[in-house]
Amino acid sequence: MRNSINDDKLKDKVEPADKEAIEAAITEATEWLDANQLAEKDEFDGKMKEVEAICNPIMTKIYQAGGGAPGGEGGMPDMSGAGGAPDMGGGGGGGDGPTIDEVD
Repeated sequence: MRNSINDDKLKDKVEPADKEAIEAAITEATEWLDANQLAEKDEFDGKMKEVEAICNPIMTKIYQAGGGAPGGEGGMPDMSGAGGAPDMGGGGGGGDGPTIDEVD
């Protein structure tokens, strides 16, 4: 489902050549999906990576220009403090959680 608010915010930010590249990638991927519904997971993952390879640089360019950030602010949100894999005690993370030795 398309969000018309985001479409209105982004439509002037996307260059026509970029829009054509995205639409072509989506059309090609959709046709491939229709023809390969019984494909293996790694084939689906490969097709997704192909689409991402086209779309991600374009979206990065839009975000860097300040056109796609949440709340209308420029740039991408700072995710540097976001959680990742838990510290399992071997890397000197210094967390207060249990270490590998403390886990039963």
